[in-house]
Amino acid sequence: MFLSQEIDGRKIRDFSLSENFLANYAGKQPNWGPVGYFTYKRTYARTKPDGTSEEFWETCRRVVEGVYNVQKQHCKSLRLPWNDRKAQGSAQEMFERMWSFKFTPPGRGLWVMGTDLVYQKGSAALNNCAFVTTANIDIDFATPFCFLMDMSMLGVGVGGDTRGAGKIKVYRPTYTRTPYVVEDSREGWVALVREILSSFVGKAHYPLTIDYSKVRPRGAPINGFGGVASGPEPLQELVENITKTLWKENSSEPIEITSSHIVDIFNYVGKCVVAGGVRRTAEIMFGDPNDQEFVELKQDEEALMDRRWASNNSILAEIGMDYSDIAESIAVNGEPGCIWLDNMRHYGRMADPPNGKDLRVMGSNPCSEQSLEDHELCCLVETFPAHHDDFEDYKRTLKFAYLYAKSVTLIPTHNTKTNAVMMRNRRIGCSMSGIVQAIEKLGRNSFFNWCDKGYSYIKDLDLLYSEWLCVPKSIKMTSVKPSGTVSLLCGATPGIHYPESEYYIRNIRVANTSPLVASCQEAGYLVEEDQYANDTSVVSFPVKENYFVKSKKDVTLWEQFANASDMQYWWADNQVSITVTFNKEEGKDIKSCLDIYQTKLKSISLLPISDHGYVQAPYIPITKEEYEKMINQIKPLNLNSAHHEAEDKFCDGDTCTI
Repeated sequence: MFLSQEIDGRKIRDFSLSENFLANYAGKQPNWGPVGYFTYKRTYARTKPDGTSEEFWETCRRVVEGVYNVQKQHCKSLRLPWNDRKAQGSAQEMFERMWSFKFTPPGRGLWVMGTDLVYQKGSAALNNCAFVTTANIDIDFATPFCFLMDMSMLGVGVGGDTRGAGKIKVYRPTYTRTPYVVEDSREGWVALVREILSSFVGKAHYPLTIDYSKVRPRGAPINGFGGVASGPEPLQELVENITKTLWKENSSEPIEITSSHIVDIFNYVGKCVVAGGVRRTAEIMFGDPNDQEFVELKQDEEALMDRRWASNNSILAEIGMDYSDIAESIAVNGEPGCIWLDNMRHYGRMADPPNGKDLRVMGSNPCSEQSLEDHELCCLVETFPAHHDDFEDYKRTLKFAYLYAKSVTLIPTHNTKTNAVMMRNRRIGCSMSGIVQAIEKLGRNSFFNWCDKGYSYIKDLDLLYSEWLCVPKSIKMTSVKPSGTVSLLCGATPGIHYPESEYYIRNIRVANTSPLVASCQEAGYLVEEDQYANDTSVVSFPVKENYFVKSKKDVTLWEQFANASDMQYWWADNQVSITVTFNKEEGKDIKSCLDIYQTKLKSISLLPISDHGYVQAPYIPITKEEYEKMINQIKPLNLNSAHHEAEDKFCDGDTCTI
């Protein structure tokens, strides 16, 4: 067990919300965004014992009771003060603020918090993303790749690097005829990968026979995390791909590991984890800007189509470097992105003096909103400032958002190296979504004043609650995550990003076998066969943006850099995750932007806007008249009995998902 449920041989009584309080919400629906209820049912509603799926009040109950049980069991096990009556009032306010979409846990929290998985497997599945370095592969070759696979199979997105390039040579392995039996578990899959990798550095024997008979077939349910099994085929393919990467046929000569080898193995693992469409994960790889092999990895079209699509690639940029070549590459395809480790290590918010608190940072997560050490995970939480009318109300929301994230840090993971970092740092990421909506509603100066005062308040909260819980203060506490799926629940714009248009169609794909398809048809939504994937339907939702200012096609490159810089200055002591979009004419300005903002940002990624011409694209701008015509043809969705076999979740960004 990862949380103590007993003290002196007596069971710690579970915390639960008052039934009288919950009766005010049972049978009701919150103020969903245009695609909110559908997204919730498709993605976050767990199946109950009676076979039906949760309603949102039940999800809020599970999450809130989970949070306060974590706090209670932590306090009781350490013999710290705990007051059930006081906790009841606090928990009810957390519930109300979740219900009214003033804040939400990340998608991972909506899915996993309060489930038995947290007690049985620890907190890894509650954390959004992670980072692991290959700097020490000359000492321990297999571990970075096994950490990647382990966390990816829990839905955690992972960042990695190529620091291990040139540090080790691999050799043709020795063999064993003893059959290797793969256990039907995440741990079993990872153990096989470790065996294969270790055989190339003389620490294991390569099994000539691998027995996959225990691995459950494709489509079988996964009882713990949820979702369905992919069958053994992706694992078999991964073993073959690792072998061909590290072994030249008919040669006994050793192979020196290069950045290509490292990235390819990472990418093959990502390809394995998402095979069959039953899981999602994310990868980012960081490399030396002077490593031309790394910078040009995606120019090999065959390798790109085979596996190198599985990660976004960024450089470990150095302040003062020449960005000419990098900017030219970005102008073509948006890669590589940039992170500035010096800024990440020495600064919290850019408004504050350098403090050098984070000198152990080695990289970031796939969406680049968290500064991370080797083997470190991060827990995020999301607030919606535009859903508040005054700062005092927003302060209350910040308290409960902070409490959610800090509570997750009380639960150890199953990985000892990760625990050694996380228990010391207690790093969290209190984020915002609907930022451009909040700027329009409150005014730019007023909004950034909220950011500044809000950050100071979170620092005060962290001092107060860290002392109560007897844990270290969090090394960093705020960030801007890209959001995506969670922001859809309440109709907020994702993170710091601009909307597609004031009026647009949001196309969402769902398996033909899902009862959600029939429910949408009955409600009058346009449902079509997916023209790119078999056995899949596309449901079209008309959307009108609140507090609309301008679309992503109308906002300039410079405006987006300025917004990111201001959020890094006034709010984020970790990082601001942003994908800056630009048109063809603006490509010439990328170098200037990087030169000017390299001392003001910690990370950046860019993406060219193009008229792709795809039918059934995720976002399709429409006119006001087209929107009103579609709205008049639909009626409220009835999803009470609909159940969808949810995929695994990791984070909420549209841009970082494999």
